[in-house]
Amino acid sequence: MAAQRSSPEQHGDRYTRLASNTVVFAISNFSSKLLTFLVKPFLSHVIKETSVMGVVNLAQQCANLLIPFVSLGVSGSIIRFGLDKGCSKKQVFTNGLLTIFLGYAIMLLCTPLLRLMPTMAQYNVLIYIYVLTSCLRSLCTQFVRSRQMNRLIAIDGVLCTFSTVMLYVLFLVVFKLGANGYLMAIILGDLLSAMFLFAVAGLGKYIDFTHINRRLWGEMLRFSLPMIPAQISFWIINASDVFYLKYMCDGYGGLTGDDWSGLISAGYWMPTILNTLGLIFYEAWQLSAMTEEKERERFFSKVFRMYSGVLFCCAAGIIWLCQPMMHIFRSNFQQAWMFVPFLTIAAIFTCFNQFFNSIYVIYKRSTNALYTMVAGAAVNCFFNYFFIIWWGPVGATPSSLLGLFTVFLLRAVNTRGMLRVDFRPARMAVNIGMLLCEAFLLLLGAPHAFLWCGLLTALVIAYNFGSVWAMARVLLPKVFGRRGRALTAKVDGLLGARRPRT
Repeated sequence: MAAQRSSPEQHGDRYTRLASNTVVFAISNFSSKLLTFLVKPFLSHVIKETSVMGVVNLAQQCANLLIPFVSLGVSGSIIRFGLDKGCSKKQVFTNGLLTIFLGYAIMLLCTPLLRLMPTMAQYNVLIYIYVLTSCLRSLCTQFVRSRQMNRLIAIDGVLCTFSTVMLYVLFLVVFKLGANGYLMAIILGDLLSAMFLFAVAGLGKYIDFTHINRRLWGEMLRFSLPMIPAQISFWIINASDVFYLKYMCDGYGGLTGDDWSGLISAGYWMPTILNTLGLIFYEAWQLSAMTEEKERERFFSKVFRMYSGVLFCCAAGIIWLCQPMMHIFRSNFQQAWMFVPFLTIAAIFTCFNQFFNSIYVIYKRSTNALYTMVAGAAVNCFFNYFFIIWWGPVGATPSSLLGLFTVFLLRAVNTRGMLRVDFRPARMAVNIGMLLCEAFLLLLGAPHAFLWCGLLTALVIAYNFGSVWAMARVLLPKVFGRRGRALTAKVDGLLGARRPRT
């Protein structure tokens, strides 16, 4: 018997659910990422030296490196198995908690080795606590998300942001604790968030150490363990630049390695906008990708085209405005704009890679995520060394782009055996080409570069208008209700009966 085709109403429902979840997660993440966006300029005025900013960034990156080892990559298992109707949520949460405790005990046993890492000797106690609170918050957040308590996640995001802002002010402005205060604010913010979710979502009733399902625990670990080297590889692509600059650029341009590490940390400021959009979308998309089973290929392809169009337009604007926007920072941080163009394009591929990773999650192919990320990390490390030798500190950014682009190519090809996503390669190549033109115009200091980049930005927006409007007409009614529906109807009327193609 032929498979029954889904009706237009069903199609509408799936896009409406995706839009609704996106709005909820936007509320949750926007406030916290807005904090990240505002904190960087704030830190440049409070932590006045670029070298100190570099040390702070190194300490945070050391903690981020340890988190996958301690959690054993279990956060991905929590949401994947938590959404599985055949699994006991109590057993999923208990297994996740046991996994973190086990990983943390192993980390403590490895203390003598860990002290060999940069900045670990100076900040080891804070970094250990940072890792634990981050893992616990991630566990609680992912489990609450698996229960689809999305509004609670949104409330937690707002409260966590508010508390962290207050802690930044207390530790950095009032007590002037510098790097220690920065780490302490993050630690307490994560701890308060975990406690809030644990209490309000009643997570205590999901802990049962007397009936541990070893078979399920084994399945969760088989799914999550390949995530460890995958997450480490992702960390290498995104954080290795800091270490390369510290040790290869000491004395370059009269600045120390820590100065350059601090500058590239500031350079990540504007690409954070794209990473925020990607995170908001991915958290909503995970739920739709795993629960929407009809006509998946068509659904994935259409959503990817809309999503990519929005990312390309945002990236074009970020590259265009990176020089004037960096004036928000303290004067000795402003030259960090040179890192922005290629980091912004790299952020696009980070978002694309997350999208394709959802296919691995659906089909429980975490080993595929592993080898694609390892390949990208290897490409990044290889080109980092040579590009920095040839082009100086700015060479670290195109190597990150190449690493993430490698991951994207491998995943785009590899996932076709599971689910074929039509991402329109020719259209993507045109968009990337225009963004690269913008980047080179700025970095080479071309005459009237700001004007030319503005024209290229307008061209990118015009080229992707159909995709952007297709997403906007789904989101606007969810955000603004009746006014949103009236606005979409009016714009559709101006565009004519035929809607723009995506």
